[in-house]
Amino acid sequence: MDNTTKSALIPFALDFVVSEAAKYKVYLILSLVNNYQDFGGRTQYVNWARNSGVQINGDDDFYTNVVVKGYYKNHVQRVVTRINTITGVAYKDNPTIMAWELMNEPRCQADYSGNTVNAWVQEMATYVKSIDNKHMLEIGMEGFYGDSIPDRKQYNPGYQVGTDFISNNLIKEIDFTTIHAYPDVWLSGQSDEAQMIFIRRWITSHLTDSRTLLKKPMIFTEFGKSSKDLGFSIIARDSFLNAIYTNIYGLARNGGIGGGLVWQILAEGMESYSDGYEIVLTQNPSTSSIINQQSRIMTALEHKMGTP
Repeated sequence: MDNTTKSALIPFALDFVVSEAAKYKVYLILSLVNNYQDFGGRTQYVNWARNSGVQINGDDDFYTNVVVKGYYKNHVQRVVTRINTITGVAYKDNPTIMAWELMNEPRCQADYSGNTVNAWVQEMATYVKSIDNKHMLEIGMEGFYGDSIPDRKQYNPGYQVGTDFISNNLIKEIDFTTIHAYPDVWLSGQSDEAQMIFIRRWITSHLTDSRTLLKKPMIFTEFGKSSKDLGFSIIARDSFLNAIYTNIYGLARNGGIGGGLVWQILAEGMESYSDGYEIVLTQNPSTSSIINQQSRIMTALEHKMGTP
């Protein structure tokens, strides 16, 4: 199978995923682009522009170059208005899609304040909502604080990445906030206890800001523990997940956080997507049990609180 054939099959594969999700009542957050080069990422858009003769200074031109932004908008329009070949339903009309994500983990080295990303989010959030005002929209942020409230930067793991959790999420078209947490990378070399203290502060500060300043729900959309770390063990990962899940459940019981999504669950045969964080449920029964238990108690809590 050549690359052209593979590319042609990708949309149909997503059609299948969406249709299968509907069968099992799984609701999807679909990310519209990646910050990183996996699956092309924003670098691919910049390269397309460069190869067509556009003057490009670097990958961060993704956020500012008119031509590159046009490429992204074209992609958004194509995906959001696509008619699913299996269900016959347009993506923008499909209730199985819970929300759109503008970009997985946006970062900008050219401007650490968060202002460049902020302008891009405003433009693209407005564009997505102009095509689809039925679905929720989120940015895809990790949660790094920027310059809008300098005091909040104390919660960052010692650096900024060009986003601003406060100002970026204040944009009215953004419906809920997100955070990620990878303390094994962000706080490499620190003890498990220190990393867990960081995560608790990370969750609490962002949840407080989401509820009081932003007045929007929050979802913990990525966390995990890598098997590539020194001293990794299944027991350590299970303990990590248990601690995170316990924290999430406690906050959810008080009407706080909207839930948590572990990164990443793979099926057997998907080894090419392994990044150290992968969990194959059939091969990791103890971890599978923890995830299943969290799913059950969160579902029970949802029913108890009367969430539709």
